[in-house]
Amino acid sequence: MAQVYVSIGSNIDREVHIRAALQSLSEQFGKLELSTVYESKAVGFEGGNFFNLVAGFTTRASPYEIVEALREMEAAHGRRRDGSRLASRTLDIDLLLYDDLILHDGRLVIPREEITQQAFVLKPLAELAGGRRHPVTRQTFADMWRTFANDHQAIWPAQFSR
Repeated sequence: MAQVYVSIGSNIDREVHIRAALQSLSEQFGKLELSTVYESKAVGFEGGNFFNLVAGFTTRASPYEIVEALREMEAAHGRRRDGSRLASRTLDIDLLLYDDLILHDGRLVIPREEITQQAFVLKPLAELAGGRRHPVTRQTFADMWRTFANDHQAIWPAQFSR
């Protein structure tokens, strides 16, 4: 069984879509470990604030099977991919980590690069898996968060009840 971490985000009907994503993930992959839900401003475009969190689970599915399932979940909840990548969205679910796999094959990049670039990914991942090490840098996620320069990326716990 592989230990997997995915990021989940929404800035359109945020609570509805985050809850729906958690339900879908649970139905597909079983028991989930969840970080706090955080709120942050949109990065790279003008849009409503996002809710973001990280979920962890174990699975026998391959990384490709997971990504396919995540895309199907996004589509089922109104995610559109015909516009700009930097735009508001109902649901965004990304595979962050698959055990300690390092993969760059033109179809998938694991670990996901946003881990080292975006506070809304790193903070909830560090909360959930702080003692784990990034497969490339070998730093723990807790250490990465402690040294992350996030002056331009404010993030705070969201008013969200599960």
